[in-house]
Amino acid sequence: MEPLKVALVQTRTPATPEAALAHIRPLANEAIAGGAQLILTPEATNLMERRPEKKAGLIAETETDVVVRGLQAVAAERGVWILIGSAMVRSGDPEDDRAANRSILINDQGSVESTYDKLHVFDVDLPTGERHRESAGVRPGDRAVVARTPWGGLGLSVCYDLRFPHLFRALARAGADMIAVPAAFTRPTGEAHWETLLRARAIETGCFVLAPAQGGSHEDGRATWGHSMVVDPWGRVIAALDHDEPGVLFADLDLDAVGRARAAIPQLAHDRDFTGPEPIR
Repeated sequence: MEPLKVALVQTRTPATPEAALAHIRPLANEAIAGGAQLILTPEATNLMERRPEKKAGLIAETETDVVVRGLQAVAAERGVWILIGSAMVRSGDPEDDRAANRSILINDQGSVESTYDKLHVFDVDLPTGERHRESAGVRPGDRAVVARTPWGGLGLSVCYDLRFPHLFRALARAGADMIAVPAAFTRPTGEAHWETLLRARAIETGCFVLAPAQGGSHEDGRATWGHSMVVDPWGRVIAALDHDEPGVLFADLDLDAVGRARAAIPQLAHDRDFTGPEPIR
């Protein structure tokens, strides 16, 4: 199999969809000029705005979102596949006005091939004093997704999902050869855990892990880690950015490496049912 050239786009997404499209489009064009067949963008590609009073009026339906439509046009015009790592869009639930944090895979005809709503939402009080309540504005999804691509199965996840290894194992067992981890990790957690978790998920699943990230100081006051990364099925980092600036990261994926890794350590075939421990408190 010929290597698959991927490009991970690292962004510092602005606080409006129009500005976000102006930010992402040149980076996507740079990825295309570099020969990428599959382009991946980070979490919240269309909008980095956590202030409720500003965010509410900016959330659109998937079909009408400015960034989604703009990247569909790029995919169709240039004949490439684009994974919008996630877009903040209306969930489609008339009884829940929270947004969906939705990963959107666009094929080379510009059509939406698959979507996935982030399963695990990030609610935490950090030692730095930062307080995050993603559940206040985001309705979590309820299904895992492996999308079909011309190169193999692409498992979909978003950011905080990275901390739930059972999800990644389920994606691998369902046919994923690659797993996308678009993210907007905070600086403290990114510095401490980002690379370690990405490499662990690759080793556990025998998949390529593709992790495009937000980076830098954003208009809404957030600071994200950047350091987009590609990890191979043996857990080796084969491409990485060492900063939080916007940019494009290229990697050539030898997808035959998935089979070799799984043949060497056939862990996905060795799962056993078991009775869980009794709680001690």
